[in-house]
Amino acid sequence: MRTGCAALAALLLGVLTACGYGSQRPETTAPEQAVATGEALSAPEVTVGYFANLTHGTALVGLGAEGPIREELGGTRLGTQVFNAGPSAIEALNAGAVDMTFIGPNPAINGFAQSGGRNLRIVSGAASGGASLVVNPDTVNGLDDLTGKRIATPQLGNTQDVALLSYLEERGLEVDPRDGTGEVSVLRIQNSEIPPAFENGSIDGAWVPEPTASKLLTRGAVTLLDEGELWAEGRYVVTHLVVAQDFLEKHPDVVEAVVRGVVRTNGWIAENPGEAKSLVNDVLEELTGQRLPPEVLDPAFDNVEFLDDPLADTLRVGAEHAVEVGLLEETDLSGIYDLSILNAVLDGEGLPPITDDAGLGVD
Repeated sequence: MRTGCAALAALLLGVLTACGYGSQRPETTAPEQAVATGEALSAPEVTVGYFANLTHGTALVGLGAEGPIREELGGTRLGTQVFNAGPSAIEALNAGAVDMTFIGPNPAINGFAQSGGRNLRIVSGAASGGASLVVNPDTVNGLDDLTGKRIATPQLGNTQDVALLSYLEERGLEVDPRDGTGEVSVLRIQNSEIPPAFENGSIDGAWVPEPTASKLLTRGAVTLLDEGELWAEGRYVVTHLVVAQDFLEKHPDVVEAVVRGVVRTNGWIAENPGEAKSLVNDVLEELTGQRLPPEVLDPAFDNVEFLDDPLADTLRVGAEHAVEVGLLEETDLSGIYDLSILNAVLDGEGLPPITDDAGLGVD
């Protein structure tokens, strides 16, 4: 990667449209779009969604004007859309407002199920980890002291929401999955509003992704449970890349370019963690107007792993959890994965293929 942190952040691609999707309106604006150069691929333009979250570091780095995704697209113009949470991004994908989006597993599962398996494919991994249950130690004395407490998640049906509901059910605590009432009160609050809610005592804790978890730690919270403790080898999908099926069918070369950019981006982050951390912070500041202080950025970045493997088996388990807690009807997820392009890219880069799609790949 040939750009410096400030240059890439200042030229981050895309324009956030004025209208939102669903109940969650995008709360950040992306800097103005850079001009595409070179020969265009089969589509003159592709629009990619992502969140202004540290767990979307692959997008924050790769979508820059000189980032790997941008470079791989050549003359195909790149637009971007910034979202607050997954359900909003899925609505935009269904509406054709974005062609691809970085997203968490449960919104992808819900979108695939609601469309009868006709709207999206997961084509690459992006990130693992970075979610935890953090609480006020003055009001919560341990994992056996959750009854009667108020725990926040970013949005109904999002990845952390399902994880919390599943965990509470496993501990025998009854909660209505829709309105969040029960032995534990589950409150759906946007990530940006969770720290002030914690400070004013409106919540006792939250199951949230980074950097929100680390922000709460600087406000006196403690980590009650790192979600990685619940998964084999501590790995679980928190962000992957999905593409609209019609776009994939019509423009596989564009999808391949984006996936190749993802692989190159993840490789660069792994080889340059210090520079990558600084760059991600530059872009977050550009998008949100706020820079993460070192006491938030350092632990948050260390808690996320950027990788190409979409960790399909953890998505399968997540879907089972969503069914068990009552947020998803039993559904056939066969065909939610198409890793053929990813594996072709990995082969071209001299990297091993991803052989496990949990039996959910296209025929």
